[in-house]
Amino acid sequence: MAETLRDHGDPGDAPSVPAPLTPVTNDARPSAAEEARTIAASTSTATLASLTADGEPWASYVTYGLLDGQPVLCVSHMAEHGRNLSGDARASLAIVAPTTDPDPLASGRITLAGRVERPTGDEYTAAREAHLAAVAAAKYYIDYSDLTLWVLRVERVRWVGGYGRMDSASAADYLAAQPDAVSPKAAVAIDHLNDDHADSLTAMARALGGFPDATGATCTAADRYGLDLKVSTPRGIAYTRVGYATPIDSIDDLRAATVELAKRARS
Repeated sequence: MAETLRDHGDPGDAPSVPAPLTPVTNDARPSAAEEARTIAASTSTATLASLTADGEPWASYVTYGLLDGQPVLCVSHMAEHGRNLSGDARASLAIVAPTTDPDPLASGRITLAGRVERPTGDEYTAAREAHLAAVAAAKYYIDYSDLTLWVLRVERVRWVGGYGRMDSASAADYLAAQPDAVSPKAAVAIDHLNDDHADSLTAMARALGGFPDATGATCTAADRYGLDLKVSTPRGIAYTRVGYATPIDSIDDLRAATVELAKRARS
């Protein structure tokens, strides 16, 4: 029998968790393309996969900026990966979202695959500025003669949000998506919710999240569409989603959105 191919994030990798007992009111969340754009914008470091002259895979630690979602690399000809890109334009970047989770496979990450090109003209100027905006130290070397700017033309996108959460996105959807403006700045608000509003989170899990048997809940993430909750029940630990009445576009709108959720849950 042929072996079934799986990757990290396959639902079969997820621990068994209790199912909701009632319908989830609103489980809206970012699309895979939006998740990928948000992760790409959350850091400036990645692992670059390139191909040697012999066609062998080669992985390197690199920095990057973003030009309309396309990674901009600044690579030395003296580096092996620099020579690889000059010989074969096929490449991919593995990017991991910043996290404090002790289990690295529980956090978000993406792979962006495509072909690199050297930007020219106005695009070169924009690419240079994009790289410098993300990698401040590059101002000391970006104009050295042995360095080349490359733009990765994204052709394929794979997003993994942790155990049991993964999807692919087209290059067109990825490039058209916008990074989430809420999630990268939500850490303080999440701590506040967990420290001071645990009862409200539990009420949300019971009334809106499908777990009327919830004995407690903590917020694990917040984005422009809603909150992710980790729920304690007599049946074990579960996970659910509670969406705002309408999406928000700024971290400044998060408090009002969560207050509305709490009022709706208690009503």
